[in-house]
Amino acid sequence: QAQLEESGGGLVQAGGSLTVSCAASGGTFNKSPMGWFRQAPGKEREFVAVISWAVTGASTFYGDSVKGRFTISRDNAKNTVSLQMNSVKPEDTAVYYCVAARGGWGTWLHRAEEYQYWGQGTQVTVSS
Repeated sequence: QAQLEESGGGLVQAGGSLTVSCAASGGTFNKSPMGWFRQAPGKEREFVAVISWAVTGASTFYGDSVKGRFTISRDNAKNTVSLQMNSVKPEDTAVYYCVAARGGWGTWLHRAEEYQYWGQGTQVTVSS
């Protein structure tokens, strides 16, 4: 059974950096867009970033609130995807979920319903 498992969450000070990673297993994800969503307490789930499956020159796009600060990357050989978070802010505090989609690449990938696979999430807390 296909599974996604996040790691690397934790506590970081505002202005600092943190990387969260996701390992995919039990399935073939090297043709799937993979990305990240987050959800803070009392707030709706929010799109963070997504990356295509290309080995070189992969396409990416980001949610407006993280653009320019976060970078998504993937290693198809290792079935992993990572999110490098720089210049973090207290409002980045949330549970971060790794996601993968069976469908193709497109601008609709900011929508949570496009993703069939979800990890359990990893907590990221940014202190002020």
